[in-house]
Amino acid sequence: MKYRGKSMNGGGHPANNRSKTQDFWTRIRKLLTGFIQVRLMCYFLLILLPISGFSLFAIVKSQMILEVQTGERTQGALHTMADYIDLTLQNIEQLSSLIAFDMNMNTTLQSIGQEPDKQSFVQLAQVMDQITNMTTVNLTVDQITIIHMPSRTVISTKIGGRKLPEGVEKQEWYIRLMEASGGTVFYTPQESESYFDTDSVHLIRTMDPYNRTLMNPNLLVISIKKTALIELAKPLLPSTNANIYLFDSDGSPITGTGARVNPQVWKQEHDIRSVRRSPQTGTEMVTISVKSKFSGWSLMMEQPLWEIRSHTDSLKVFTYGIVVVSLVLAILISWIVYRGFSAPLRKLAYGMKQLRTGNFTIQLEDTRVDELGYVIESFNRMAENQKSLIRDHYEKQLLLSKMELKFLQSQINPHFLYNTLDSIYWTAKNYDADEISEMVLNLSRFFRLSLNKGNETFPVSETIMHLTYYIKVQQLRFLDHFTVRYEIAKESEPYHVLKLLLQPLVENAVLHGLEKQSTGGELVISSYTEGNLLIFEVTDNGVGVNKAKLAYIRAKLEESAKLAAEGISTDRKRENDLFGLRNVITRMKMYYGDEAEFAFESEENQGTRMTLRLPLDKCLKPVGDQAV
Repeated sequence: MKYRGKSMNGGGHPANNRSKTQDFWTRIRKLLTGFIQVRLMCYFLLILLPISGFSLFAIVKSQMILEVQTGERTQGALHTMADYIDLTLQNIEQLSSLIAFDMNMNTTLQSIGQEPDKQSFVQLAQVMDQITNMTTVNLTVDQITIIHMPSRTVISTKIGGRKLPEGVEKQEWYIRLMEASGGTVFYTPQESESYFDTDSVHLIRTMDPYNRTLMNPNLLVISIKKTALIELAKPLLPSTNANIYLFDSDGSPITGTGARVNPQVWKQEHDIRSVRRSPQTGTEMVTISVKSKFSGWSLMMEQPLWEIRSHTDSLKVFTYGIVVVSLVLAILISWIVYRGFSAPLRKLAYGMKQLRTGNFTIQLEDTRVDELGYVIESFNRMAENQKSLIRDHYEKQLLLSKMELKFLQSQINPHFLYNTLDSIYWTAKNYDADEISEMVLNLSRFFRLSLNKGNETFPVSETIMHLTYYIKVQQLRFLDHFTVRYEIAKESEPYHVLKLLLQPLVENAVLHGLEKQSTGGELVISSYTEGNLLIFEVTDNGVGVNKAKLAYIRAKLEESAKLAAEGISTDRKRENDLFGLRNVITRMKMYYGDEAEFAFESEENQGTRMTLRLPLDKCLKPVGDQAV
């Protein structure tokens, strides 16, 4: 028991820590409630600190965006330069093919034996003259070398003639060349090698590569200075602190403007944008790399991270200054407000916020008799007057809306339209005007479905039946110049589609595609499901549109789709052409959202196809407006 009591009274007991925490918050609470100046300063800080935080966040975000944009631009430039290097290598490879397949040169080389005589040296001199002339074709070529393997004689446009050292058959480049079986090998020699110039990249291939009778084929070597390759890429460097490197297809470094890069570092950073620390200077470097398509060579550019961020770092310092100044101003302003008219203004601000949220019953309490008291009293009267004005205004607007609605209802009476069409139909029947009666009958059915109980959607089956009435009217109008074919998939019939969404498409096909054809016109209406989409197609074999008109139509329809997605009515554009199609796209986007798509395809004198793709999940249930 003694041990237990000693533990409870110890300094490290949780009860003592909880007591200290409570004392701390009690002192903070007294400070806030006892001093208005402290409360005001906290209020100002609560306003200023989030703004400062957002400013710092915006700077960090801008740094990230700047780094990404810089990386994308640099990567694009590197891709262009890699393509240019590919083109240079392709030109050199074409030059090597021109030399390797030269029959005269191959015949001359094959006529020379293992121990060249005087005539052989004359022939080798002629070969040297030929390859010397070849160097003028491509300015990037440093030298061209031919190795006559039987006599182990080397002739070069740069160093003349010499003997080939022993042991060449065991060298890596020779083994790779024999494995290539007549192909080309790009080889970058190491600094310790003596066979090739270490300052150059060498293209190596066999002479007369398809002659399988040669046991020890002659070799062709075309050398390119590394400095010539890196000079091509130097214009890409954004500053003197940036470096660019060239790697071969195995990831080994060829050349560069900076210090030698560790191949293991390169392989880890291949074809990405990353940040690494320079082993020489310890500076963080942004590395961007790309790989060429033809040769497999790669370019890597590195630039100090501080250079990219230098523009935004100044803004960051400026923002820090704003934060410090804001803290000082918060203290000064809180003291000034405390000494002046803090409390009445807070009351007025509270009252204004209540008015802004729609609370017009707000009344501020204040016993002051000075100017601020008069302002608060005036605010109370203004709130009361505002409440009365708004109440009267809404009552008048509601009454006006009801009167306008009743007036519209008295003007639009569907039953009057039905009865009038029925009268025309029976009158035409009595006078044996069958075409007129059929046209009126189909028109009556068309309007009856269009105005049917204010519904906004119909099943696909009813929509097709609705279109049938409209098409029959058009067929009678154009004296059966075209036929119609329906390809309605059974599984698509239960789904619902917006009213009159397909009718403008059919109208466009008839008036602009089939009207100008005297015979042979055909209209095809299809519906089917594909994945999570309900698809409608309206196709005609009419006159179609030319490419210029098609581009214009697609541009206008894309503009309408963009405006509809932003909730802007296309009526504001006040355009008269493509009204029906723009109306279809606007209604489609507003109801079905961005998942809905419309495609317009046409070819002159071949016909037109219009396609609607609607999300199935929004076609499951009917939607209807309440009839007033």
